[in-house]
Amino acid sequence: MIETNNIPQHIAIIMDGNGRWANERGKERSFGHQAGVEAVRKITAECTRLGVKYLTLYTFSTENWGRPADEVAALMGLVLSSLEDEVFMKNNVRFRVIGDVKRLPDAVQQKLRETEEHTAKNDAMTMVVALSYSSRWEITEAVRQIIQDLHDQREDITRTLEFWKTGGIRAEDTGGELRISNYLLWQIAYSELYFCDTYWPDFDEAALHKAIESYQKRQRRYGKTEEQVEAEEK
Repeated sequence: MIETNNIPQHIAIIMDGNGRWANERGKERSFGHQAGVEAVRKITAECTRLGVKYLTLYTFSTENWGRPADEVAALMGLVLSSLEDEVFMKNNVRFRVIGDVKRLPDAVQQKLRETEEHTAKNDAMTMVVALSYSSRWEITEAVRQIIQDLHDQREDITRTLEFWKTGGIRAEDTGGELRISNYLLWQIAYSELYFCDTYWPDFDEAALHKAIESYQKRQRRYGKTEEQVEAEEK
């Protein structure tokens, strides 16, 4: 059972497996993306009911631009059709988008702006959609903005990898699906990670509850020892 007094305030989800879910059913990948939209509606409503304050959904990464053109076009069309005010207004949810939105089609950009404006006063929960997003892009843009604000100059910082303390050490390739996928790398420094084998279209309220129950069984130490945490809790 979920402890209602220990609900995570921010849940970030990588909505993975839409294409594989469709392929296993002999359908086009776009069919899986459509089914994924239904999962978004269910999880949004349940997160609001539980008292989650922020729900961030990884919708489309900068790497996804390399997918087949027809799939990208279908995804952009799905973004337009899924941004229904009713979903947000019914659940009192504020909508925000993060990512390199300038790369998106004009019609999608306009719809995103309209949805942000129409839901700005909603305060039960904020849904953050990561669209045309990657953490490396976000960190690079943040540093670029700092340079511009503090020194009023723009430098070429697209080579930031050279300045990491691990520069020159090859990033290890990983197989399977247990990965972060360039998602909120800075923000999740002390987040609890949860992996499941459920494809996103099948991720329902029960699957969400299972993830939250896993979170609630963990001790949040933030680098401290168990003894220190237990002493602070007394």
